[in-house]
Amino acid sequence: MTNCANPSFSLKKNDRIELAVTGTDRNGNGVAHAPNGQAVFIRNTCAGDVVNAKIIKVLKHYAVAIPEEILQPSADRSVGGCAVSGKCGGCVFGHMTYEAECRYKAQSIDDAFARIGGLSLKLNAFHPSPKLEQYRNKAIYPVSDADGKPVSGFYAAMSHRIVQHEVCEIAHPLFPKIRDAVLLFAEKESISAYDESARTGILRGIYMRSAASEEIVLTLILADTHFGSAKKEMAFVSYITEKFPNISSVLINTNTKNSNAVLGEKWRTLSGDGYLHDELCGKKFRVSPASFWQVNHDGAELLYGIAARFAALKPGEKLLDLYCGTGSVGISIARPDTLLYGVEIVADAVKDASFNAKANGIEAKFLCLDAAHALDDERLKEIRPQVITVDPPRKGCGIEAVRKIASLGAERIVYISCDPATLARDLAGFEACGYKAVTAEGVDMFPRTGHVETVVLLSKGEVDSKKI
Repeated sequence: MTNCANPSFSLKKNDRIELAVTGTDRNGNGVAHAPNGQAVFIRNTCAGDVVNAKIIKVLKHYAVAIPEEILQPSADRSVGGCAVSGKCGGCVFGHMTYEAECRYKAQSIDDAFARIGGLSLKLNAFHPSPKLEQYRNKAIYPVSDADGKPVSGFYAAMSHRIVQHEVCEIAHPLFPKIRDAVLLFAEKESISAYDESARTGILRGIYMRSAASEEIVLTLILADTHFGSAKKEMAFVSYITEKFPNISSVLINTNTKNSNAVLGEKWRTLSGDGYLHDELCGKKFRVSPASFWQVNHDGAELLYGIAARFAALKPGEKLLDLYCGTGSVGISIARPDTLLYGVEIVADAVKDASFNAKANGIEAKFLCLDAAHALDDERLKEIRPQVITVDPPRKGCGIEAVRKIASLGAERIVYISCDPATLARDLAGFEACGYKAVTAEGVDMFPRTGHVETVVLLSKGEVDSKKI
């Protein structure tokens, strides 16, 4: 083992070194420091581990290593767990106890508030997920060829190499069984798997969504418009729905692009109405296949419950829901007398939102616009909402959109975020526009993965956070 007692020592690839892990990053890597002070990120380790590590990459400011031996396991290290933990790119915290994962996620939010936003704000509460296993109601399994046989699993981290495994512990328990049945049919009917390099083959992926009612929508992602002949497609529908009666719709998605895009733009329904029908917070929703829908049903109810509490809608108030998707946030938290307005860039999601509001007896109007550009629309300026909810993608709103949102003059803004860094940046922007971040709560919507949700209440007036 390399002797690194000299602080001037320079790490090199393939060096072996004993390291004490003192921290964790958002990708589930342990963080240690070599005696020369250089940061070393060690895969599948956590704070408190002492390891013999092999250096596999050395860059200017940090190095990357893999553990060859755990000399002293951390109290936060979990035992057992998923058979492919550390290989599949999904559950980056599978090697840690859930309690440690929640501590890390809560701290990462507070750190972002202070370091990126320059804010004194800290989480008032952090809520673990109601379920740790089988919570995920969506899965996309890439398919590839292995010696002439279609195989599927999930991609390894930072690659398009498929890691095969029988069961994903966080996904709906029927998903892998349906996946395997699709692969069996494809093999028997000589339907080839897609080859990314050669751009040959048909079956690119298997996409599933489930509802609280156990209804499942199945989509085959193809590099062609058809899954064989029309007769073969109908034979597949009969085969898969007889085997799994809770499959309510079967669709084809055509993706002919030579890119990392998982889904194409063209959809075709083979059976059923093509929609997922779900319930959330006592409201009914119809969700088109390309529209966003929270992957953790019970976690979403917890998340939206916090948003409703922060919004504190009064009788007859106007609510503007930006980045509204299928209307899930606005409709879930709206009162019967709320005047709801929504903005969403995906046309199918806007149609869903309008349908969902009507189905739940809520007076609403939705605009199909990019939220940032919609803020220049005169129709939006005339609304003058008392409450605004924003639930943007991971990139956040951006400073320009923040200024425009602030200019609408709402009394309260409820910001739902899936990225602490962009949230903190946007909160600093809102504070510069006269809004104060009153209180915040974290929700672990994605146990065992590196993602976390935060809900923040911003207000222009004085609000007692203890009464929220």
